[in-house]
Amino acid sequence: MASGDKKLVRSKSGLKIVSTNDEYRSPFVLNEPTWVPDNECSQCMKCKGRFDFMRRRHHCRRCGKCFCGTCCKNNLPLPRMCFIDPVRQCIECAQMTNKENEFFDRHLKILTNGTQFKVMSTLHEDRDPNEEVLFVCKLASDHRVVMFDSGSSSESHEAIELQSISSCQILTSGIDPQGNTVATGICILYRDSRGEDQKVTMVAPDLMQIRKQSMMWLAAMQRAMKLMYETKKMNANEMNMEY
Repeated sequence: MASGDKKLVRSKSGLKIVSTNDEYRSPFVLNEPTWVPDNECSQCMKCKGRFDFMRRRHHCRRCGKCFCGTCCKNNLPLPRMCFIDPVRQCIECAQMTNKENEFFDRHLKILTNGTQFKVMSTLHEDRDPNEEVLFVCKLASDHRVVMFDSGSSSESHEAIELQSISSCQILTSGIDPQGNTVATGICILYRDSRGEDQKVTMVAPDLMQIRKQSMMWLAAMQRAMKLMYETKKMNANEMNMEY
């Protein structure tokens, strides 16, 4: 079975397309929450209105808490849980989802389209430091690894799993006339396939058009790493949560 295989599943929250193997799922995917049982919730967990024949219970598909229709009226796409259609969410979850969907709608496309960087790595310490090798760097379609393509059979770099990255540091070079810090690249610390610690530095080329694309890629990468760390924390909390 291929690592990228998907399957259609139905949960009580809706239809989803998910990886056939959890080992290969996107690092941005959130676990579905455990719903607060109806018999443990006699009132809306937001406005405190008591449920009755007119005020019905509704569960937020993102947090699993119980709300009235007014406090849980938002139907939004929720790609972090792989739903096909928009799903019901409470006010607070809808605010978070709207912010995250900007990443999925815009930044994730920038990462998967990729752009060029000058790449230096501890895996190539024998290379002439004055030799600049350009790689097209992009996030794989399954969002799990950063891939490098030099367009040459003589130059290569192993793919980096996002989950193996321990640190991402933006490289800078002073301040621009508007007082903004000027980013030049990124330094990534990660553990390779042999379990050894490695470092790769990706620097934006000097050519202005490529540099602009590279800066957009770096900003998107920062968002991706932040979202990945949040995902780990939220999934761990969900596993430990008991109602």
